[in-house]
Amino acid sequence: MRDDRSFIELKARQRAHALLDEGSYRELLDPFEGVMSPWLGAQGIVPQADDGMVVAKGTINGKPAVVVAIEGAFQGGSMGEVSGAKMAAALELAAEDNRNGIPTQAVLSLETGGVRLQEANLGLAAIADIHAAIVDLRRYTPVVGIVAGTVGCFGGMSIAAALCSYLIVTREARLGLNGPQVIEQEAGIEEYDSRDRPFIWSMTGGEVRYQSGLVDALVGDGVNAVKAAMNDALAKGVPAKHRTDNYDDYLNRLSHFDTRKQADSEQINALFAREVK
Repeated sequence: MRDDRSFIELKARQRAHALLDEGSYRELLDPFEGVMSPWLGAQGIVPQADDGMVVAKGTINGKPAVVVAIEGAFQGGSMGEVSGAKMAAALELAAEDNRNGIPTQAVLSLETGGVRLQEANLGLAAIADIHAAIVDLRRYTPVVGIVAGTVGCFGGMSIAAALCSYLIVTREARLGLNGPQVIEQEAGIEEYDSRDRPFIWSMTGGEVRYQSGLVDALVGDGVNAVKAAMNDALAKGVPAKHRTDNYDDYLNRLSHFDTRKQADSEQINALFAREVK
């Protein structure tokens, strides 16, 4: 059945429903469980009953799967103690399933600014657990990441995205280690104007990330397009070599980049397209 909705416009729970086979959705630690951050209320911030993290079990093409979707509308999709623990535990359990002969697939819908500043150290520890869990799980089954928009994927969670077996983006997606406002704050507006949307997308947008070979698929924002790319990625199986195994090549390329000049999309494409010796 065709689904012509915009994947970008869907909330996290709707995204998880859309990615799983119809009728197979079962949420773990849903809002009625009341597992939420114990830290936000004390700081005058209204917590959310699921802490902005949706973990759903079900099937994809009839095979066991877990979909973890971050709600970008809550605290910018930031990762705290509870939300981070939910994602890490889901991935750890999926790896355990695979070791026990249950080939559980994993898909991550990533809309996040990274660590939640109000829970900094706890959030960082949780993100480290997520990184370790992805590396463990991807030995058994592809871990597919999806960055659609509108928040993008930044901070420590951009490392989580890079660790995925396959990464899918839309043109509206953004992917980068530091967000635009952080770069502007640290380097100055002359270096990086966080209000210049065409410039930002030319540097960290889905299209330039795809052209640079840092993601595997660039798709339209429709549910059907995203699901088709997800199914293609899962069908490929575990890569013979993950992107992160090429770190020596990436370090070599970066060492040849002239940081005295302000970067632009042409320089980025050239950096990753040419052979560097």
